[in-house]
Amino acid sequence: MSVSIGDVARLAGVSRTTVSHVISGKRPVSDAVEGRVRSAMTELGYAPSRMAQNLASGTTRTMGLLVPDIGNGFFADIAKGVERTAIAGGYNMLLCNTGWNLERELFYLETLKSRAVDGVVYAAGVPAPTSQLTGLLGGLPVVAVDEELDDVAQVTVVSDNRVGGRLAAEHLAALGHTRALVAGATPGLASSRLRVEGFGDAWLERTGRAPLVAEGTFEVDSGYRLAQEHLGALRDGEITAVFCLNDMVAFGLMQALSENGIDVPGSCSVVGFDDVFAARHVGPGLTTVRQDAVGLGEVAARLLLEILENGEARPQGVRVLPVDLVERRSTGGVRGRGACHG
Repeated sequence: MSVSIGDVARLAGVSRTTVSHVISGKRPVSDAVEGRVRSAMTELGYAPSRMAQNLASGTTRTMGLLVPDIGNGFFADIAKGVERTAIAGGYNMLLCNTGWNLERELFYLETLKSRAVDGVVYAAGVPAPTSQLTGLLGGLPVVAVDEELDDVAQVTVVSDNRVGGRLAAEHLAALGHTRALVAGATPGLASSRLRVEGFGDAWLERTGRAPLVAEGTFEVDSGYRLAQEHLGALRDGEITAVFCLNDMVAFGLMQALSENGIDVPGSCSVVGFDDVFAARHVGPGLTTVRQDAVGLGEVAARLLLEILENGEARPQGVRVLPVDLVERRSTGGVRGRGACHG
């Protein structure tokens, strides 16, 4: 027969509340009382369940993680970093995949709060109005990762997106390109805006031209569609280089180029952003701006643990992690105007 906290309380001659205080360590009790409770637990073979300990301590020892696309290696690596750090800190992780869908994102936020998670690492996919987020997350510690969430997150962890955009532009300009397309610009995402701005500023400095910017999403289908929409310019050499705002966009774009007989990098150079695992294996090998996705997750989770463990001594502000360019075979020199004929 299972032993309950009430059985321990009766044997020790104390209240159930006192037993809870001994288990949680949340409120002090006398050494004599604690000794009686511990002895009763040993005699009865009582081991408090994780749920009982959580109820007694007022914490679930769980952090929630929201990501927009777990199928994207970048977000999968963030999840690895968060999980690794959470477990090391004695916490569980509850993963929610929002699928770039605002309604699902809001649903999961409500779910996390109803599950009484202690805090949230939030990789926003589709930015919701601040008032909505504040209403859903009010009072819950939040660390934003990859995207800034003003007035919602206590602290934000991002990569240096502007520098990443500059690195891509400088690399392509050094190869002799002057006519570039920026593919996958996503309205409302700070990461997208900063990459576009960084690329555009450096491109103007190096070539005297402004790049063509095409809006889309951070998904494979978006890259494929954008390549089809600009196929004429790609064939005629009006575009000789494409900076894709993440690797997923680059994979879709390169697929469309291949299907239409446009060689990468012989006819058009392609640069991505993230350096997911597949980047070194797809097509000729994707030149891309590398983010430390696992590191982003680890830093975000570590900051959330600091908030949860230190109470009022909370970290604030924005932590920026460095990026670097990984050169592979998807970029090369310009072969001359009209070289994009397949």
